[in-house]
Amino acid sequence: MSFHDKNIYVKHIQLRVKELPRSLTFYQEKLGLRVLREEKGRAELTADGRVPLLSLIEVKDAEPKMARTTGLYHFALLVPSRAELGKMLRNLLQTGYPLQGASDHSVSEAVYLADPDGNGIEIYTDRKSQEWKWDSGEVMMVTEPMDAEGVLLAGKDLEWNGISPDTIMGHIHLHVADLEEARKFYCDMLGFKIVSTYGGHALFISTEGYHHHIGLNTWNGVGAPKPSSRSIGMEAFVLSIPDQNTLEAIESRLQKNGYEYMKENGLLKTDDPSGNSLVLSVSND
Repeated sequence: MSFHDKNIYVKHIQLRVKELPRSLTFYQEKLGLRVLREEKGRAELTADGRVPLLSLIEVKDAEPKMARTTGLYHFALLVPSRAELGKMLRNLLQTGYPLQGASDHSVSEAVYLADPDGNGIEIYTDRKSQEWKWDSGEVMMVTEPMDAEGVLLAGKDLEWNGISPDTIMGHIHLHVADLEEARKFYCDMLGFKIVSTYGGHALFISTEGYHHHIGLNTWNGVGAPKPSSRSIGMEAFVLSIPDQNTLEAIESRLQKNGYEYMKENGLLKTDDPSGNSLVLSVSND
């Protein structure tokens, strides 16, 4: 998957949850992820047994997921084929887990749901990039009903044995307080490019011509506040940076433009202007 290789992309999400055992049951039984590491109050989940995709952090006296704030809209697991999406959809339907939607976005097909704490999840597969349509530098994406029967048919011969080991973190979609401030941060500071705009209230950005590595929206309201640190939701997300030179260039831009950040064990940690926390990590760190 060349859009998630030697470029800048989201590789790991850290989530705050209320009850770790309940969350582990969901992510293992419904989505088929596996526990890579577990310690008191924290667990890392993986698809391939090597690379962590998701960290679950149990919060004592957690507050429910707050509405009308910045933070996670959804994270998106990218499965390698339509058949694998069909296998996943069949398992969700057979176990009776409630779905929130299923869409055809032209560039991809996707199923939407939430974990037991209300954290949004997309599971999707891409169509071949040669089939994506572009106009004036923007990729054409739509939201139409997914051909669920066709997706299920594609996966009919696959036995449910968990999520495909070739699954990766495909993208993340965030609620932000100000779209222009978010654009300045992610595009001017970090190096993403706008690949799609949506009604003046959402931007989709990427590197290397992907349909989007990050979605940004103000659907929770312009000026929405940051949620409490004890609220269920996203703790932080990790961006993979291709090399040390790129990381140093980002650091220089952040410093020159007055953004606060810290460095720890080779990682650069910062918040976007809406209070969404992120960690920048050179590939293979």
